[in-house]
Amino acid sequence: MTNPRSNELEEFAGQICDQVESFLVALKAVAQEADAGRAISLLLLEVSQISLAGARLGAQVDFHPSGEYQPDVGPEADIDELRLRLADILGPIDTYSFVFDPYVPEVVESQLSDDLTSIASDLENGLRHYSCGNYAEALWWWQFSYVSSWGNLAGAALNALWSVVHHDRLDTDFTSEEAQVAAANEMLGVAVQSHS
Repeated sequence: MTNPRSNELEEFAGQICDQVESFLVALKAVAQEADAGRAISLLLLEVSQISLAGARLGAQVDFHPSGEYQPDVGPEADIDELRLRLADILGPIDTYSFVFDPYVPEVVESQLSDDLTSIASDLENGLRHYSCGNYAEALWWWQFSYVSSWGNLAGAALNALWSVVHHDRLDTDFTSEEAQVAAANEMLGVAVQSHS
């Protein structure tokens, strides 16, 4: 007879696994992207999605690994090429500043390319546990690394990406509105002169 709790755990792990795999595949695809504007929009979407997975992990009671020591699941993936490609695509917006802890306000400088690949590394480690069938270990690792590391990085990266989109959309709209106001004023000036 199977343990219902075990089935729930496996199902939840499968849901998180799907989101992790989706993020990792998308991040690699973005690193191949030629259009920086499209890359920013995709990253905003993907970091939002993986942050949702993290929030789901953070809302759970603490998971516990099956053993005292983390089982060996092979070497970590080499993500240096991914990091360099992302840095190249992001160019001048790669470096950004954020408050590491809002309760101890200290502004730190970071790179989106470093933070995104660090998130990918943490997620990929849990994915290797999942692939070995050790769901409890995978969930423990994803939850622990979310709370201790990648959750904060994802939040900071999300805010930086949102800021790029914000400036791109609103600054453009503002300029366009200025042009429209100037054109309207010019038309009004012509109309007033013709009635004089």
